[in-house]
Amino acid sequence: MLQNKSFLLFLLSFLLLLNCKQENTLKKEGLENTKNNSVIDGKEINLKYAEGFKVFKTKDYTLLTIKSPWPNSKEEYQYLLYNTISNYDLKLSNTLSVNKRVDIKYPIKRIVVTSTTHIPALELLGVEQTLVGFLGTDYVSSKKTRVRIDNGSIRELGKIEGINTEVLLELNPDVVVAFGVDGKSKSLETIKKAGTPVIYNGDWIEKSALAKAEWIKFFGVLYNKEKEADSIFNIIEKDYNKAKTLAKYAKAKPTILCGAMYKDIWYLPNGTSTEAQFLKDANTNYLWSQTKDKGSIALNFEVVFNKAKTADLWLSPSYYTNKEELLKASTHYLKFSAFKNDEIYTFANTTGETGGVLYYELGTARPDLVLKDIVKICHPELLPDYETFFFKKLK
Repeated sequence: MLQNKSFLLFLLSFLLLLNCKQENTLKKEGLENTKNNSVIDGKEINLKYAEGFKVFKTKDYTLLTIKSPWPNSKEEYQYLLYNTISNYDLKLSNTLSVNKRVDIKYPIKRIVVTSTTHIPALELLGVEQTLVGFLGTDYVSSKKTRVRIDNGSIRELGKIEGINTEVLLELNPDVVVAFGVDGKSKSLETIKKAGTPVIYNGDWIEKSALAKAEWIKFFGVLYNKEKEADSIFNIIEKDYNKAKTLAKYAKAKPTILCGAMYKDIWYLPNGTSTEAQFLKDANTNYLWSQTKDKGSIALNFEVVFNKAKTADLWLSPSYYTNKEELLKASTHYLKFSAFKNDEIYTFANTTGETGGVLYYELGTARPDLVLKDIVKICHPELLPDYETFFFKKLK
């Protein structure tokens, strides 16, 4: 009898401990059942590189959590995406308790995005026809999306600092995908208060090129196209790693200078930046690869000249589109070997019909193309038949 009581006591203690563990797991996901503490069946979608969002999916709904919408963000944003009203009413509204959660019916039919980096994801997933509004349409380079802008299918919404909220609300989008610097946009707050969901996209603060590209899975969730997004990303990842592996066979590592001066200060990418990662993966010697500054490195001309005057290659010389513009800005550029030897390469000349720079639009989604460009420039013998996509020699 005593043994039976001891066993029952042990069993109850074990079940209590197990239940606590389940509750803790659910609370981490914001998925605790407030009615009966039952376990909600689902799984978290695997992300290989991206750290700024996570996705928990069940057969009835998807919980999207944005963890890092901007630098030093201290707040997470959660969005509950549901398929049908019946599923939502019967299974979700009374069971899930998540602070500041926004509920959105998906797949999305009408969307507004606020960055050119969002457009390639829509096109890759084949849902570009759902885009109804954009901020700064002149910056869009994609031919496919430009056709829709020109025929009036996509409305101009102004600038992020002052969105034309009247036109946006008239468009009645299912969701607005925004990027925020600090989450204090008055326009976006007005849009939220009017009942239009706003989701912050934080792809731009990810730490690696592949992590940024993996945000196509974020859009895959909105359109219930997770499998398609995963397949597209896998191809991009494979091509990127193939170019990275190929670069290891290079016989030499050219020295690299980047950036240019602005008001007598030379700005260069720091050693932990995505730009520096591209140069490392392309098997080059970026002269400031060891720096760990946040943001760009700001140096005076003498410091840059002393270190990079004999650099083999000069990549991304700011917004300059030809050597004449460089010299007008400063004749000091003449002193660099890369200038004398015509070894300066830029993406500033690869633009759309209205002048938007294609690199700023497509480069985030297609890091494989960026890396192949750099490998071609730095080790032309490795890709003899490849023609650069973004980067061209500065004339």
